[in-house]
Amino acid sequence: MGDRWRIEVDRGVCIGSGMCAATAPGAFRLDGARQAHPTEPEADASEPVLTAAEGCPVEAIAIRLADTGEQVFPPDE
Repeated sequence: MGDRWRIEVDRGVCIGSGMCAATAPGAFRLDGARQAHPTEPEADASEPVLTAAEGCPVEAIAIRLADTGEQVFPPDE
């Protein structure tokens, strides 16, 4: 079994570009206010979810390992 990720969107930062929903439509959706939300708080690790986080123009998406809380994206500096 692979890693599980906890996906979080900082709605105070999100500008509703929709890039995440376009890149990983099964993982993200936009609400009526055009704010992004993960479709589920946890998901299997996947390249589309990581690509969506990396492509967010305002870096509003954070990904952590569900079991340990270790930061996956953005990388720790």
